[in-house]
Amino acid sequence: MPKMKTNSGAKKRFVLTGSGKIKRKHAFKRHILTKKTNKQKRNLGHWALVAKVDVKEVKSLLCLR
Repeated sequence: MPKMKTNSGAKKRFVLTGSGKIKRKHAFKRHILTKKTNKQKRNLGHWALVAKVDVKEVKSLLCLR
């Protein structure tokens, strides 16, 4: 049986923490930044954790158990 392949897009977008949680970046930080406030842009720059309902899907994309 062939090996499972990791989803290439997912491995670029998600990071696994030491405790097993999955980190992600925020959306809306790439362009059209002139109309966004400095506070909004600053907060979008931080990492966030993947929601509990999405963890199973992301782990399957990353070939994690």
